[in-house]
Amino acid sequence: MGNEASYPEEICSHFSSDEIKRLSKRFKKLDLDRSGSLSVEEFVSLPELHQNPLVQRVVDVFDTDGNGEVNFKEFILGTSQFSVRGDEEEKLRFAFSIYDIDKDGYISNGELFQVLKLMVGDNLEDWQLQQLVDKTIIVLDRDGDGKISFEEFSAVVRGLDVHKKLVVIV
Repeated sequence: MGNEASYPEEICSHFSSDEIKRLSKRFKKLDLDRSGSLSVEEFVSLPELHQNPLVQRVVDVFDTDGNGEVNFKEFILGTSQFSVRGDEEEKLRFAFSIYDIDKDGYISNGELFQVLKLMVGDNLEDWQLQQLVDKTIIVLDRDGDGKISFEEFSAVVRGLDVHKKLVVIV
């Protein structure tokens, strides 16, 4: 895993050294198999995330090297987006990335459907969910390209103060 003190300051800029130490302890506690990285199953061991349908998407976003697990560096970078010192733009980019599954900088109709399906489960029929997705795309897609850019997403979400809710106290 590496020593938390060995990471460059820009990685840890949203946390004090005491917060990094607490995060390191939390990481080690979550790392049930002591592999030095966290799997989805280990993330789900947190009571706060146990019932969260988006845990897999959060792990996918944190997992910058794409190996399916989150190492300590990725954990720090990922959680730094939720720091009280994190800025609005970072938090909005994180929220956007939950929907941007293929990381192409846009939320497509299919991506929006997949993520919303995770959230609503079987509470809506697929055709009902597709209608909701189609209407959402129509409303948010200002340039008419059939997908939602970060700018289009943030123009709507910024007004909802979502960034103020994306905070974790370490």
